[in-house]
Amino acid sequence: MSSRTTAKRDRSSNYEYVIARVRSRGSVLFDDDDYRKLVRMGTSEIARFMEETEYETEMNALGSRYSGVDLIEYALNRNLAKHFDDLLEWSEGALYDYIARYLRKFDVWNIKTVVRGLYSDAERTEVEDDLIRAGEFGDELLDQLLNATSIEEVVELLDGTIFGDSMAEAYTVYEETDVLVPLENAADRAFYETLLSGLPSNPEIDSPTGLYVEFLQTEVDFRNLRNALRLARSGADIEAAEYYIEGGKLFDEQQIAQLSTNFDQLIATVRESTYGDDLDQALSALEDAENLIDFERALDVALQEYADRLSNRYPLSVCPVLSYILAKENEVDNIRAIARGREAGLGPDEIEQELVIL
Repeated sequence: MSSRTTAKRDRSSNYEYVIARVRSRGSVLFDDDDYRKLVRMGTSEIARFMEETEYETEMNALGSRYSGVDLIEYALNRNLAKHFDDLLEWSEGALYDYIARYLRKFDVWNIKTVVRGLYSDAERTEVEDDLIRAGEFGDELLDQLLNATSIEEVVELLDGTIFGDSMAEAYTVYEETDVLVPLENAADRAFYETLLSGLPSNPEIDSPTGLYVEFLQTEVDFRNLRNALRLARSGADIEAAEYYIEGGKLFDEQQIAQLSTNFDQLIATVRESTYGDDLDQALSALEDAENLIDFERALDVALQEYADRLSNRYPLSVCPVLSYILAKENEVDNIRAIARGREAGLGPDEIEQELVIL
């Protein structure tokens, strides 16, 4: 840990300053009108549109190396990393620690990106351009991961990180099956379970720590719900416990195993839970959805709405920051989906079905 990081964690939290900056950043996120315009554009038009937005710096910096969808995707990744680096730069005290913990999700992204690149024999430059340098991993470790010549070497490099033990255990399964799912799931579980480590399990709800824990527990619940839905709808003979993540409030490991085999009971359980009122509309969408993509999009919308509600209820807390992080991620995912969809020749209505829009 750098001396700079230690110093920032030792200071008092500066909620008012960071939230003011976050509100300003949130005000320029793309809205429904922007998405309606984008889904009717070709990839070159989308690129020109982005050059006139806050993505201008990244589009201009990368424009000489890339074009089309590649330019758009790499600019999105770089912009996302810049915005989240800014969050860490602004924050101090416990707020810094809360944000740093949560942004480790991009360490998970980068692990998966490197592993997938090795699995598919992708070029190093392609893998590097897909990295999002917004997590805890420094440039030295990321470069070592990029230079790895095997998945086994990646797992060895992660020894000593929060992912080390779970990735090492999952690698044994990968060797037997030659399937990446155990490795990817191990990275997800290590991230979510470490998020809550060292935090009180029952803090005062209105306290800064209490609000942070409530949000994290909710995200873990939603992740478990997503995995249970996948299993329930797939009909695959998969051990549900392998996908269970500890730390949530809604499910325990035994319940997940039972509910993943009964979709109707799963939905009924969520309706009767503390999330029932907040997720009523999303649950209706889940019941009416025709495929897993619709299920997962409805969950993404529900999680963003839940974060927004916490943000409105507790405006001087970590909640507005977490809400912004989710909203920025959704924006990047939406623009990426539009660009890929247009390149693939999909129509506006087809693409809009893939977007997470509140």
